[in-house]
Amino acid sequence: MFYRENGQFKTTYSTDQQIFPIAQDRWFVVALVLLAFIAVPMLASDYLMRAILIPFLIFSLAAVGVNILVGYCGQISLGSGAFMAVGAYGAYNFFVRVPGMPLIPALILGGLCATAFGILFGLPSLRVRGLYLAVATLAAQFFADWMFLRIKWFTLDTPSGSVAVSNLQVFGMPLESAASKYVFCLALLAVIALLAKNLVRGAIGREWMAIRDMDVAAAVIGIRPMYAKLSAFAVSSFIIGVAGALWAFVYLGAWEPSAFSVDYSFRLLFMVIIGGLGSIMGSFFGAAFIVVLPIALSQFLPFVAGLFGVEISTTTVSHAELMIFGGLIVWFLIVEPHGLARLWSIGKQKLRLWPFPH
Repeated sequence: MFYRENGQFKTTYSTDQQIFPIAQDRWFVVALVLLAFIAVPMLASDYLMRAILIPFLIFSLAAVGVNILVGYCGQISLGSGAFMAVGAYGAYNFFVRVPGMPLIPALILGGLCATAFGILFGLPSLRVRGLYLAVATLAAQFFADWMFLRIKWFTLDTPSGSVAVSNLQVFGMPLESAASKYVFCLALLAVIALLAKNLVRGAIGREWMAIRDMDVAAAVIGIRPMYAKLSAFAVSSFIIGVAGALWAFVYLGAWEPSAFSVDYSFRLLFMVIIGGLGSIMGSFFGAAFIVVLPIALSQFLPFVAGLFGVEISTTTVSHAELMIFGGLIVWFLIVEPHGLARLWSIGKQKLRLWPFPH
């Protein structure tokens, strides 16, 4: 009975077009943001923030970028790991080579490098689609691996391609503690996710969705497929590049090209599919599923085995994690192919109608 919109009238265009039209949703989001910014840094341990929350925030940001390209524009991409690598190494070169370069402009410039790289490998989308486009974007992954291993200029002539950053600062404040890194990642995620949500609700977002649903019909009604597809690659690559720079600078600190392997491309794609295609909120659900579930299983399985007096090795636990994790992915895809975001929307709809049967 508490999730009702009775009496919530929309009297202006702005109230009719707001992101959260129901007051309960707005209160919930405000409470969640305050909890994330205030309560979590005060109450969460360093291990929780470094091992779970910071990776979750960065992967959520990357999943938002992948969802714009795959979920909203319908262009299948397996080069997300390469875009993350370009963003990381691009930000690193600006940060190291330019004296006094602040962290945030370096991250933005790294994202712009990923944008140029994404547009370059998005050009095949003008001629091919489906599996062929996936293979074309997968080529970006192998090209990025070769480029950062063989061209020593990108890594300041280090033989192994390994680089490192230190003494990070934001507006003169050191970015060393787990709480400061968490708040910094959360602030960037909140800003970019809000911008992405407004972008997909606008004219360019409707062009992307028209291309996704039927590109021939979209071209007939005046939408330019080249502009729509390349703009989706550009925006998606920028967000993924910023996420890659955050992953390298804030989470890793020191990295090499293998830190952005093709495994990350598949992982980000799984996040989008499980969370929900064409849903910004689904990106958060998918990132939580991929990041939190393996850690929860590694803690839960030995506990359950101990209840029955059975001791299982670490190797057995890791294999069981993979089997359960894969089984859950298949189960979710069969039960709800539209992802966890669809389940969330169905639950909210049930609450709006409860206790009435219709």
